[in-house]
Amino acid sequence: MDKRFWVCGFVVAMAALLLGFLVHGVLLRADYLAHASLYRSQTEANARFGWIVAAYLLIGFSMTWLYRRLHDTDEVELGTGLRFGIAVALLSFVPWHLLAYVGQPLPLSLMLRQVAFDLVAMASLGMLLAWLRPGRKALTLPD
Repeated sequence: MDKRFWVCGFVVAMAALLLGFLVHGVLLRADYLAHASLYRSQTEANARFGWIVAAYLLIGFSMTWLYRRLHDTDEVELGTGLRFGIAVALLSFVPWHLLAYVGQPLPLSLMLRQVAFDLVAMASLGMLLAWLRPGRKALTLPD
């Protein structure tokens, strides 16, 4: 794992953190507040912020590692990145939301919005990876 891997992984992790905040901290905030009794208090959640950072670092570095293994190319292929992001979402976020819906008394409409927003977020991260080209050998600007 070279410097390019670490830089790309960190960039993707920070983008994932920002997208996660947009989705769950802004777009779905009212839904979560309406069901606040099912979640930790804001104070308790804030005390565990380090775990959020760790989770997004894992997302960023694992997506970068996997993309690099599957798409070792010097070309920018946004369509490939889009498909990669959707595949990652279908392997992780979507099943997680389905299972959480079964185990938590949350409305179906909330779970469907979580799935939709996280699919878009992961597709965006896949395209970011395609643009960053973590497997490229030389530092060149994309065409």
